[in-house]
Amino acid sequence: MSPFGAVSSCSRLCSGVWLLKPGMQKMSSFSLHTAARRAARDYYEVLVLGGGTGGITMSARMKRKVGAENVAVVEPSKTHYYQPLWTLVGGGAKQLAASARPMGSVIPKGVEWIKSQVTALDPDKNCVWLENDIKVSYKYLIIALGISLHYEKIKGLPEGFNYPKIGSNYSVQTVEKTWRALQDFKEGNAIFTFPNSPVKCAGAPQKIMYLSDAYLRKTGKRSKANIMFNTSLGVIFGVKKYADALLEIIKDRNLTVNYKRNLIEVRADKHEAVFENLDKPGVTEVHQYEMLHVTPPMGPPAVLLNSPVSDEGGWVDVDKETLQHKKYPNVFGIGDCTNLPTSKTAAAVAAQSGVLDKTISLVMKNEMPVKKYDGYTSCPLVTGYNKVILAEFDYKAQPLETFPIDQSKERATMYHMKADMMPLLYWNALLKGYWGGPAPVRKLMHLGLK
Repeated sequence: MSPFGAVSSCSRLCSGVWLLKPGMQKMSSFSLHTAARRAARDYYEVLVLGGGTGGITMSARMKRKVGAENVAVVEPSKTHYYQPLWTLVGGGAKQLAASARPMGSVIPKGVEWIKSQVTALDPDKNCVWLENDIKVSYKYLIIALGISLHYEKIKGLPEGFNYPKIGSNYSVQTVEKTWRALQDFKEGNAIFTFPNSPVKCAGAPQKIMYLSDAYLRKTGKRSKANIMFNTSLGVIFGVKKYADALLEIIKDRNLTVNYKRNLIEVRADKHEAVFENLDKPGVTEVHQYEMLHVTPPMGPPAVLLNSPVSDEGGWVDVDKETLQHKKYPNVFGIGDCTNLPTSKTAAAVAAQSGVLDKTISLVMKNEMPVKKYDGYTSCPLVTGYNKVILAEFDYKAQPLETFPIDQSKERATMYHMKADMMPLLYWNALLKGYWGGPAPVRKLMHLGLK
């Protein structure tokens, strides 16, 4: 099947409940949770906050360590999403349904699922507070609350998504709108944005640009399109090796990149996007669009702002090598909610989970953690419907590649790994606590070359 026909027409957005909470954690569900269910118990040896990638992975690892009956996961959402797939959903290459599974099916068997939202953390008393003033205590706490999306920080959003020609691959409610806007494109500007904030999967805002370019070429519309990437950053990518490769692609495909441009307003009724020039505060530019893909500003979940476990920015304050909290030795963090100075990706969570597993094991034995996380993260940069540059790097923004090839080259094999192999690895290995990143594979690969 052609990748362009793989996704059915996107359903109409409802203008009701989902617009009320544009900043909900991970944007994975806009449903309102009217009441928290009381936890089965008020104490657990290991309490995990968050049912995303990091939370489910660590709950599986902790189940094997202390027994399922001693572990609980706090998560209000009914559905777990494999969000890396949404780049391909927005480009029409995958179905949205393939990214979703019921939350109950991914929480390890026997582990308590507390269907509630965390309202406060009190690490000095080893407890957290949930909705309806429910208190749950713990011996060890793992914080995996992810990152919050803030469409509302852009004037005109999220209500602007009720209009055509605009989408966002970062929300389950808007990702199919990206595909619809791409299919409906006729002539004019196709604009892709990158916000002035931390983001999860920093490559995703430009991946959809490359897919859109490929689609418009395939459908004979490319000559009528001015494709524009307006980014708040000063570089196309943070690792020079991959940035150089991307700049060559941008040049060859006649794509326009405008640096230090931050989206501040969407006038969806007029199909206008307003950008601030970050080099000239107060100076704005207005661009008409035929298609607009919005990457929203992001930040730590509200419960972490001004929390004892967080730094000044609201991110969980952990040691960057052990993932143990800097102040509270029985508290740990993983994934997007932490202040780890690396990209926020599922691949990073995989590598972090193996290190954190070792850290917690030693802490439980009253020993000092020795396993060190090197900042490994990965970003499969989708540059076409059968092309990927596999970027892998560490804290120092230096390539840390798994395969004995030049990974800055576009490759079909890497596309199939991204599109077909990684989802299987995610559902069947990572979430079950059996995959700690590619370090063992990398070691075997390089040993084989000696």
